[in-house]
Amino acid sequence: MKARVPKQNMGGGAQNMNAMIKQAQKMQDEITKLQDDIEEREFSATSGGGAVEVVLYGKKTIKSLNIKPDVVKEGSIEDLQDLVISAVNAAIQQIEETTEEEMSKITGGVSLPGLF
Repeated sequence: MKARVPKQNMGGGAQNMNAMIKQAQKMQDEITKLQDDIEEREFSATSGGGAVEVVLYGKKTIKSLNIKPDVVKEGSIEDLQDLVISAVNAAIQQIEETTEEEMSKITGGVSLPGLF
């Protein structure tokens, strides 16, 4: 007895592979566009009840740092350093969460190591 192969499965391999390649290229283009977009966005965070504000670009470089003068007069330098570090870390966390959230929309939640 001969095995039967359904006709619809024959000859479609190359077409399916081409469709998958096109889909992967489209996804890669969307990821690249999103990464470029995020790198140009600004993310801000504050600490100490607004005493310190930092603004970072999405590429994790500092655009600006604002410190209220009364913080310098009243507190120690260590306290000020802690406030700056806290604000910078909060802004970096925003960037990472935004990147992860928006990438998962493109990738359908599939983790693609090394892309972001």
